[in-house]
Amino acid sequence: MDEKNKKFLVAGVLIALAIAIIAVFFASSDPDGLDSTALIVSGQKSLTAPATGDDVKVEAPGHFSYSSPMQDYTLGENWGPLGGIIAMVIGTILTFMIGIGLAYLLKKQKVNGSKNQAS
Repeated sequence: MDEKNKKFLVAGVLIALAIAIIAVFFASSDPDGLDSTALIVSGQKSLTAPATGDDVKVEAPGHFSYSSPMQDYTLGENWGPLGGIIAMVIGTILTFMIGIGLAYLLKKQKVNGSKNQAS
């Protein structure tokens, strides 16, 4: 990787980390679409029709539960905003590492494919 690409990658990581840290303070406490859907499917929340206020029947076979290492992008209630910042930084770094790893594997596969075709 040449110097120009390294600078570009580092700048991208720093910008993503800055956004992740700032986003913690603008996050809504209301459940997002995915969380809301999980609550509806598990029967912990019901839908209401927008115009009439009547309940909308949601049918789902059985109930389910799920857990996550950093549920709701935090490390728990006790950590407060610091837990959210740490969770977002870890998630951002992991995402970049996975992306770079996949790019490396694809590049390696392309180079190996080129060598096999040249032989």
